[in-house]
This record gives sequence, C-alpha cells and structure tokens, in this order.
Amino acid sequence: MIQRFIELGGGYGDLYELIEIAETNSHRIRHFLALNTVIGNKEVTSLAIILNPAGEGKFQPIYICREGVPNPRTMPSKRFSLFQEAADRHGKDICELAIKPSSLFAEPELYYQQLIGILRLNHFLPPLS
Repeated sequence: MIQRFIELGGGYGDLYELIEIAETNSHRIRHFLALNTVIGNKEVTSLAIILNPAGEGKFQPIYICREGVPNPRTMPSKRFSLFQEAADRHGKDICELAIKPSSLFAEPELYYQQLIGILRLNHFLPPLS
C-alpha cells in the first residue's frame, strides 16, 4: 500500500479545505491527528487527517496542514477549535504525538518518510503489505 502525505498550507483557508476533505470523505476517515513540535521557541502543531484507501485502491492519503497552528495546549486557537469540532462531528478523537520539526530535515520528503514510520510504529497506519 502506498501511504503519502498531501500537504496543504497553514492558513485558515487551508484548514477549511482540510475540514471539507473530512466532510466529503467521512466514510473513509481513519484518524484525526495533532502533531506537536517546537520551532525556535514557538510551540506549533500540524493538523492532519488519515483516510482509508478508496475502494480497492492501494493508496492511503494523509492530508496535512504542516506546522501552521499554535499548539492548543499553550495558546488556544480558532483553527484548532474548528478541527476539534470536525473530529467531534465524526465521532473521532484527535490523536496527539510529539515529533521533530520539519526544519531538521534536508527536504520535506525525508520528513514525511520519518512521519510515516512513526505512524506505522504507533499503529495509526497499517504496515506495508
């Protein structure tokens, strides 16, 4: 199975797009994720949704707004509240993980490969088949 991150931006419009993806694919939602990290002295969160593969497909998308939201534990934000409301509507909890910032990696692809490994180890993603 191919598991791939699809990156959206970090602004309000991008978060609305992420929530709309969840609304239109509600039957496919596997997990809502909040990936917490520190960049400089600022605590930030990446919000993501893992979908199950479509039909018999072997592609599992993970839509993400990378490092664009203040960590809700240190600074409440409207964007996180909207994400929480979407998770609640779908009867899902937001799974939180502490991770390294993407700035530690030479390119985004290496960052996403590391995240896929972490998500597999924590059973948020199925192992390779």
